Amino acid sequence: MKSLQDAIYNWLTIKIVSDARPEDTAAQETTQLFDQILAEEHDVESKELKRDALMYYVTVVQEGNPKEYRFPRDLIEVMLDQIRQEPDKYVTYPEED
Repeated sequence: MKSLQDAIYNWLTIKIVSDARPEDTAAQETTQLFDQILAEEHDVESKELKRDALMYYVTVVQEGNPKEYRFPRDLIEVMLDQIRQEPDKYVTYPEED
């Protein structure tokens, strides 16, 4: 993933889904993948997430320097909204043994 902002956007979008659907193993695994991308490709040491009525705020520490990114909630929550509106299209399958 070339840009840190794109990686954070993708991580945040799937994190919101995985937080809302803890039983969704695909969402959990995808969140872990983006955690790994942030750490390995962008040297993100830590991240902090906050939100208000309109925005999500993600602060990351990269090479010791904090950087803040803002994303509109409606942009980030579009996937979760779609899942909630059409849950039959987003069935959670149990993990295979």
